[in-house]
Amino acid sequence: MDFSHERDGLGGNSLIELTRLNDSKIMINSELIETVEETPDTVLTLTTGRKFVVKESRQDVKNLVISYKRAILTLDENGR
Repeated sequence: MDFSHERDGLGGNSLIELTRLNDSKIMINSELIETVEETPDTVLTLTTGRKFVVKESRQDVKNLVISYKRAILTLDENGR
């Protein structure tokens, strides 16, 4: 699992890398995540209505989003 952040086209770091069940990587805009469910697979539902099933646990996804938010707050505090 890669906890690094990628730049989006809007000048922010909103993409988190997750793993689909077939082991392919996918970048998800963390600002668009509406719900995360374990059914037992982890299903992300975006505000657009799209759904993604990923290998990471609900807690892992939560930690990635928190890490993203902290990075944004740090940037804001440093004036960058």
